[in-house]
Amino acid sequence: MNGLASTLRNKIIIPAIIPLLFPCLLWAGPDLSDGQTLYVPAYSHIYIGHKATPYMLTVTLSIRNIDPGSSITISAVDYYGTEGKLIRRLIEAPLTLKPMSSTRYVIPAPDKTGGSGANFIVKWSATGKINAPIVETIMIGTQSQQGISFTSRGQAIKD
Repeated sequence: MNGLASTLRNKIIIPAIIPLLFPCLLWAGPDLSDGQTLYVPAYSHIYIGHKATPYMLTVTLSIRNIDPGSSITISAVDYYGTEGKLIRRLIEAPLTLKPMSSTRYVIPAPDKTGGSGANFIVKWSATGKINAPIVETIMIGTQSQQGISFTSRGQAIKD
């Protein structure tokens, strides 16, 4: 039995405990990519109260190039409504974001064309594998003395 206990300790228990004690050993490093298509949720309004009253929000799409040594090219920033219909293209020509720079696009609160299920499709590329940009929406609104704000992060749907 002593041999079995030793085997269990050395082959099962100790390897199972190592990731719990040293989670940094599991980290594979940053996500590197040379381009992606991203889906970014947005909300031009949300509903409040028992009558589901629309609460209008300003939406800011933020694109941040977090790579310290490489530029990225943004080739598409498209705004879609709840039904999946393209509402507008926000850029007409590719845009280059230098290392550690950012850009933003704003959909003002009175614009309710996107609806509660609005979203953006953002396409970006780079000349080699780099840190993928952070792409997120920030929604904010105020009515009377009440304010609300929240964020939503983009999700890669195509490399």
